[in-house]
Amino acid sequence: MADKKEKPSFMQAFMADFAAGGVSGAIAKTATAPIERVKLIIQTQDSNPLIRSGEVKRYTGIMDCFTRVTNEQGVKAFWRGNFTNVIRYFPTQAFNFAFKDTFKNMFPKYNAKTDFGMYFAVNMASGGLAGAGSLCIVYPLDYARTRLASDVGSGARTFNGLGDCLMKTARGPSGFLGLYNGFGVSVAGIIPYRGVYFGLFDTFNGMNPYKKDTNVIGLLSKFAIAQATAITAGYASYPFDTIRRRLQMQSEKPQSEWLYKGTMDCFWKILKDEGTSAMFKGAGANALRTVGSAMVLVLYGEIKAIIA
Repeated sequence: MADKKEKPSFMQAFMADFAAGGVSGAIAKTATAPIERVKLIIQTQDSNPLIRSGEVKRYTGIMDCFTRVTNEQGVKAFWRGNFTNVIRYFPTQAFNFAFKDTFKNMFPKYNAKTDFGMYFAVNMASGGLAGAGSLCIVYPLDYARTRLASDVGSGARTFNGLGDCLMKTARGPSGFLGLYNGFGVSVAGIIPYRGVYFGLFDTFNGMNPYKKDTNVIGLLSKFAIAQATAITAGYASYPFDTIRRRLQMQSEKPQSEWLYKGTMDCFWKILKDEGTSAMFKGAGANALRTVGSAMVLVLYGEIKAIIA
């Protein structure tokens, strides 16, 4: 009789999660980089000095943004900041998945069929804690990604690359803490995002009768669950994301030039000056971008199965 497969150690399981989460995240982010850049430009344009001054015309929608970026900056520009995004996303997704399973193991086990409420709550809590933990580590890279991707027009760039962005901001009036501008609202937003993202996926995937199938039906069923999960999570946390991106757009400036004094000031100014719908600017592009998030969830499971 063949020997039972030895259970992997904690470190082996953590590294398998780290590798599967990182590789799946890097592939998905590169594939959806053009959509993500359009989303960031539309989302942050009302706090972009070039657009506010009238030097660069406002973007009126997704197609207008795609067309103008192509004409003004070239097709390659859709991947501007993608290297930073992959660097950021590799540890982000890797730590998210690795921490999620680590936190999940700290909670009691519940059966989805007999105790659905507690089963769902554990998935939400472990997902939210994982997201908050990983954000502490990679937030400066998230900030750099936003700034590099939000350059508009055909003129000189604000930053020449990842290193230039980090150094200029750290040497600015706010110092090193400027790299963490918007961190508080990011943590507040990551909990509902990651909680819904992982909580819904783990919950409904656990109820999926085709989850163990490796054929087309199995993959499609997992992708459908992942897509619905990613869209729901995206809309649940999108206002938090809008506020943090707006705050990140002013990090390297002296506080006297800041458009927003802080999280609540940003929140109320957006509502007062632009209306509630402004909290969801770029949400259409973000819904398209969730194809990448769904790919991450599916690829993670498939890659982990291969290396396990």
